[in-house]
Amino acid sequence: MFRQFREDIYCVFDRDPAARNVFEIVTTYPGIHAILIHRLSHRLWRMGLKWLARMLSTIARWLTGIEIHPGARIGRRFFIDHGMGVVIGETAEVGEDCTLYHGVTLGGTSWNKGKRHPTLEDNVVVGAGAKILGPVVVHRGARIGSNSVVLKDVPAEATVVGVPGQVVRRAVEDADHARRRAFAAKIGFDAYGTTPDMPDPVTHAVNHMLDHIHAMDNRIEELCNLMRTVGAEPGTTRLPELDSCELEGSEPDKPVDEVTVRRAGAVD
Repeated sequence: MFRQFREDIYCVFDRDPAARNVFEIVTTYPGIHAILIHRLSHRLWRMGLKWLARMLSTIARWLTGIEIHPGARIGRRFFIDHGMGVVIGETAEVGEDCTLYHGVTLGGTSWNKGKRHPTLEDNVVVGAGAKILGPVVVHRGARIGSNSVVLKDVPAEATVVGVPGQVVRRAVEDADHARRRAFAAKIGFDAYGTTPDMPDPVTHAVNHMLDHIHAMDNRIEELCNLMRTVGAEPGTTRLPELDSCELEGSEPDKPVDEVTVRRAGAVD
């Protein structure tokens, strides 16, 4: 157990640049206090001393603001940064080298007995305020963005954001181990379950809509040209003014004979 305590303490240096020395970590980090007490309460729970285990975990909650049920199974080198408001349920399972930020909930969605809380595999990072609910599995290396709500399984090496959580980035499935390690080194540690180059799902959806509109404009223009070849006139249409868009081939208040809107100013 002492070796496990030592690993829990020293892993902080790899994930918190504010950590300066062991004495500071041991005396001022509530996440470390909660983990150390949980290691003890979990042993008591497994020994059948359940009331004593619950009492010890309740004391830890009073002292740290972090609630970890003594029945939860926590792997090695687990780190809770800041920690206030973290809740980990009875049947939750957390693998090795996982990181949680403040306000995270590993909760259940059922009052039935049995497995009802999430399972986090190794190297998972869960951002501040995220909620992972039910007996879902967050697979190895996944990142859960801040304030996301996860209700279904998350693939390995994926990044999830939003409510409900959606996968916005996923590593190539057939990449070898060395390539994945190189990619991880390139992006660095995903603090709060996000990265600077993570795509915005709203912008992604808008760009798809703009691409669709642009394709429809081209089809309509081709149709108008085809009508002229057979002697038909498609007529004129006055287009409304659009903010943040440019109209190619037309001027304000000037009738145009076909839709000529072009995509402009889209966010990359």
